[in-house]
Amino acid sequence: MDLPPIVLAGRAVLRKPAAPVAPEEIGTKQLKQLVSTMVSVMRKAPGVGLAAPQIGVGQQVIVLEDSEELMSRLTPGQRAERGRVPVPLRVIINPTLKVIAPPLSSAAGAGRATFFEGCLSVPGYMALVERDLSVEVSGVDEDGREVRWEATGWPARILQHEVDHLRGTLYVDRMISRSFCSNEEAKQLLSQSVAEVRAALGA
Repeated sequence: MDLPPIVLAGRAVLRKPAAPVAPEEIGTKQLKQLVSTMVSVMRKAPGVGLAAPQIGVGQQVIVLEDSEELMSRLTPGQRAERGRVPVPLRVIINPTLKVIAPPLSSAAGAGRATFFEGCLSVPGYMALVERDLSVEVSGVDEDGREVRWEATGWPARILQHEVDHLRGTLYVDRMISRSFCSNEEAKQLLSQSVAEVRAALGA
């Protein structure tokens, strides 16, 4: 099967709010084919998430998956710091996202974290982005079954990134702009703490 290319930044479909999938489309062969195509594109890239606008389809569909293989270059300490854990394939249609606030006793800012992010639609670059640590997403899958998922750490970051795509937002809209760098340069930065990176780049 020929897969569609990933749409790159500059295309209007990435900047328009995606349309909700109509109830009568849920469970159809066409929707399931879209989901199957998205999963194949995501895995081929490879990436940990994909939104329908990234293959030129302006509908509210996202897929996510993270595996041991994709995080194999991280040390155990880096995985723990990021809260990165394997995520089985998830399909969410018409997702609604809400932030899970930290306990009132937590320190100010404890509910958010800053790490490097990249995007398949902005290849070759990454930047520091601050995200909420815990979120809840609700929606349905391709068969119309209810989806409700409380995610923390890296899975929560992936969710926020992909739902942003459905709103016409890219990570570059949220990034700490002075941290924007090529993937080649980032290789030297990823072994440092976020504080060290921000100090080095004046971010």
